[in-house]
Amino acid sequence: MTGLFENQATRPLADRLRPRSLAEVVGQDHLVGENGPIGRMVRARRLASMILWGTPGCGKTTIARLLADVTDLHFEPLSAIFSGVADLRKIFERARERRAMGQGTLLFIDEIHRFNRAQQDGFLPHMEDGTIVLVGATTENPSFELNAALLSRSQVMVLKRLDEEGMDDLLRRAEQEMGFELPLSAEARQSVIAMADGDGRYLLNMAEELFTLPPGQELDSGDLAGAIQKRAPIYDKGQEGHYNLISALHKSLRGSDCDAALYWLARMLAGGEDPNFIARRLLRFAVEDIGLADPNAMSQALHAWQTFERLGSPEGELALAQAVIYLGTAPKSNAAYKAYKSSVRAAAETGSLSPPMHILNAPTKMMKDLGYGKNYAYDHDARDGFSGQNYFPDSLPREKYYLPVERGFEREVKKRLAYWDKLRQERQKS
Repeated sequence: MTGLFENQATRPLADRLRPRSLAEVVGQDHLVGENGPIGRMVRARRLASMILWGTPGCGKTTIARLLADVTDLHFEPLSAIFSGVADLRKIFERARERRAMGQGTLLFIDEIHRFNRAQQDGFLPHMEDGTIVLVGATTENPSFELNAALLSRSQVMVLKRLDEEGMDDLLRRAEQEMGFELPLSAEARQSVIAMADGDGRYLLNMAEELFTLPPGQELDSGDLAGAIQKRAPIYDKGQEGHYNLISALHKSLRGSDCDAALYWLARMLAGGEDPNFIARRLLRFAVEDIGLADPNAMSQALHAWQTFERLGSPEGELALAQAVIYLGTAPKSNAAYKAYKSSVRAAAETGSLSPPMHILNAPTKMMKDLGYGKNYAYDHDARDGFSGQNYFPDSLPREKYYLPVERGFEREVKKRLAYWDKLRQERQKS
């Protein structure tokens, strides 16, 4: 309720436009709509504990407040950044008192991932006995940041990053609230939406700044830079964004889409990722996903890394871009990767089998007398430089781990292996 002397106009625009019902929440119909999981809970008036996971400014706090209103629960907000065990004890005590009087409590924990594992465990008995309904908000992947016991007692609700349509809807609501349109050309309006990067709160803060400009002045895209500050990309080098973007880069390269790979490279660099981490992953990709289909790929990735180390940023980033293009356009094969994995598995399964006697060295007379090195065929003396002898343990049937593909240089390797297989079979018969 607004106080007697509180001036509505002094409240931030984002706060004044905060939805007053779940139907007004933008961009989250898959959760709060009639057929969404939260919508169904509200209709049944049975609210389960939940974790709201989403990017900044997508409506997590708003949804929590509205859930308390529509279910007649007392709303108890708390920030994990500024609170500790003592604060939680007081809240649990007040919640028990309310429960005795017939009212439930919705405990909203913002940035819940900031609580350590022991603090998270402290919620469990109060959730189980119905003292509180916990609604936690987090921008981090709950499966990484929240313990299993808490997750097993909560439903994880994934909020979507606000799309262009939702952001435009917010701007129209802001214009209706202010009583006039933003002084923007159509192109500049799109630029503002792009600059907000899916964050509704940030979008409304920018709009509030633009509403203060002198009337009659329409800004184009070029004028925006001087009027408002650009939002830094959402990217945490130590958290999920770090892994999501490197995964996108790796899979774009594997899919031979060098343009998409360049985009993800640029996103990571713009977010402040360590170029050395990117270079290391490019080298890994060359080994794992290209291999002998293009033996030069590993050299290209390694040289790009060395070039960056010598040039530094920003010039050295061009070397990483060149490596991305080379790797993205190279023929792909994971045959060497799979061959190594298969050989590791076979080695683990077969234990300590000895090599066949004929390929063992015999540096002493006793070893010669025992048969070490007996009947070894020196391949350089054999016809075609290939003896066809067995090099596996005697008790282990010959296996094939490396299966080259019909792409790039591996096509030639496959021909060689087929030729040697043919010779091996012929010479084992003779």
